[in-house]
Amino acid sequence: MAWLDLWLQQWGLWGLTLSAFVSATVLPGNSELFLLWYLKQLPTQWGIAVLCASLGNSLGGLTNVVLGRCLPSRQTLQPRAQAWLQRYGAAALLLSWLPLVGDALCVAAGWLRLPWWSVVFFLCVGKTLRYLLLALPFVLL
Repeated sequence: MAWLDLWLQQWGLWGLTLSAFVSATVLPGNSELFLLWYLKQLPTQWGIAVLCASLGNSLGGLTNVVLGRCLPSRQTLQPRAQAWLQRYGAAALLLSWLPLVGDALCVAAGWLRLPWWSVVFFLCVGKTLRYLLLALPFVLL
């Protein structure tokens, strides 16, 4: 995994944040891999690493929400995501970290024009909890 070492040396926390942002969009990304690799190298920096990954991933998710707000009202969305949001409201965004479904939830939240601050809160909490769980072994060291 020499390329990860090089990435870490060149980009550090900025690279982790960028990786997390890209991972929250429809583009492929491996923010979990980068976070775990970063923590393997620098386990005492788990707090700032989780913060950077959460910030990047949350901003990526919010980008999807904004894109959803730009969709025309006659657009059809992923039915399961739309049903979850109509049933649970913004709280469904606690699951925004899930692969594929999470992207659809974010876009649908924007399309349904859910209240902005509720969306921000639940989306950020869900994404942060995921990274905290991943970092937990390094926290307990």
